[in-house]
Amino acid sequence: MKKNFLKICALAAVVGFSSCTKDLDRMPTNSTTADIAYGSLQGYKQVLAKVYGSFALAGNNGTSTSDLAGIDPGQADFLRLFWNAQELPTEEAMCVWNDPGIPDFHNMNWTSNNVLLAALYNRALFHVTVANEFLRESTDDKIAARGFSGKDAEEIKTYRAEARFLRAFEYWVLMDLFANPPFVTEKDPIGKYIPPQTTRAELFKYIESELLAIEPLVVAARNNEYARVDQGAVWALLARLYLNAEVYLGKGNGKYTEAITYSSKVIAAGYSLKSDYKGLFLADNNTANPEIILPIVYDGVNTQNNGGTTFIINAAINGDMNPASFGVPGGGWGGNRSTSALPGLFADRSGATDKRAMFYGDKPEIVDVSQFAEGLRVVKYRNVTSTGVTPPAPGGSFSSVDFPLFRLAEQYLIYAEAVKRGGSGGNETTALGYLNALRERAYGNTSGNITSYNLDYILDERGRELYWEAFRRTDLIRFEKFTASGYVWPWKGGVRDGRGVESFRTIYPLPATDLTANPSLKQNAGY
Repeated sequence: MKKNFLKICALAAVVGFSSCTKDLDRMPTNSTTADIAYGSLQGYKQVLAKVYGSFALAGNNGTSTSDLAGIDPGQADFLRLFWNAQELPTEEAMCVWNDPGIPDFHNMNWTSNNVLLAALYNRALFHVTVANEFLRESTDDKIAARGFSGKDAEEIKTYRAEARFLRAFEYWVLMDLFANPPFVTEKDPIGKYIPPQTTRAELFKYIESELLAIEPLVVAARNNEYARVDQGAVWALLARLYLNAEVYLGKGNGKYTEAITYSSKVIAAGYSLKSDYKGLFLADNNTANPEIILPIVYDGVNTQNNGGTTFIINAAINGDMNPASFGVPGGGWGGNRSTSALPGLFADRSGATDKRAMFYGDKPEIVDVSQFAEGLRVVKYRNVTSTGVTPPAPGGSFSSVDFPLFRLAEQYLIYAEAVKRGGSGGNETTALGYLNALRERAYGNTSGNITSYNLDYILDERGRELYWEAFRRTDLIRFEKFTASGYVWPWKGGVRDGRGVESFRTIYPLPATDLTANPSLKQNAGY
């Protein structure tokens, strides 16, 4: 099923959207009219695949083009941009490259001119644009006018609900990272429309309302085609949204009871932990994997891209590490590694081994930031199957490892944290059971089990379980440690021993280019 849907994603060039930060919504610019593109159920599914494909693809033509202007296609996909913004300003990752925008992250001195932040912002808004176009063409009136009825009409309505989820997810990204972006839906005019700015609180309410509205409209949990949205994904995003509500809405506006409610829905839906942690990040993680709720799908033949897991794997290794053993015989870019604080999370006084700790190298301390050999390399992701087979890929560097946007382990951790923060409807005994389930998988036995926990433990355990999965910035902000002088790591703020930075950096700036293009926008405080 992975390959079939991937082929649709790779071929879904039926809508040739243009990128523009000034006009967020544009009609197709090629000769394929809407009535042709949406003239059959398969046509609707192909355009839906483009909406999904906006996660995994930089553009419609492999590595050579991008939906975004002004940035190299290899850097223009969603996951590479999102991963950089979530991991590089934290203790989990540091990059040796001096590409424009990269050093700003760990130095924590980014400005509104950072090209990578602007690209992430534009990528998220482009994805909103693609979803909006699909939603305009899948209203009840449009479906009826094109002669669809019965089962086919209901199927298109399901597609529509999935597109609403994907749009809600990107608005969550914009809310989490940029707080107050422009806002546009399928109901707004097309063309020379300048979208108004929304606020973080308004956007929270919108995302929440969208997810609650589509909850009964999408397919039941674990019953949709692989890599498509179902109720499990809706519940998982709601749980994540509610866990961070005090960040988005302000102190005293916690929604921890709701986080317990929706994480519990996911947990009760029939997902289970994959028995082997490392198998979550291999090239066949799309098969026999009961833990992943919704992935971004990659394939070394059908969706070639220098971002995504191709980037995560290649940037974490170099030629001295035998790239073929990582399933990328033509790769190894030597870019990202950890600071000593990440492997430090796995230190265990009992001497037991946490199998989640997957590092390479013998120099955990970074003295010279330009030396890839300093700092342990993270080898969590490998483009080989569980039987050691490397999937086909022209050139030998493209990955077929799917990236888990949501997986069950996160929901266990959400439940436990929400209980400890005072949410009702859960209990610590159940939470301990979930935490120990993660520990037993990590250790292979009960030697790492715990009998109690506090919030600091949860933050550390999230680091051990979810490292390099694009969570850490959001987690550190929720725990009020991201900018704090009392919680530092090597090279935080550009200083070897680490330092606190300005509190306004918990939110990224709106790009200067969009402020110029859209007079309705006001820059975030501090920038």
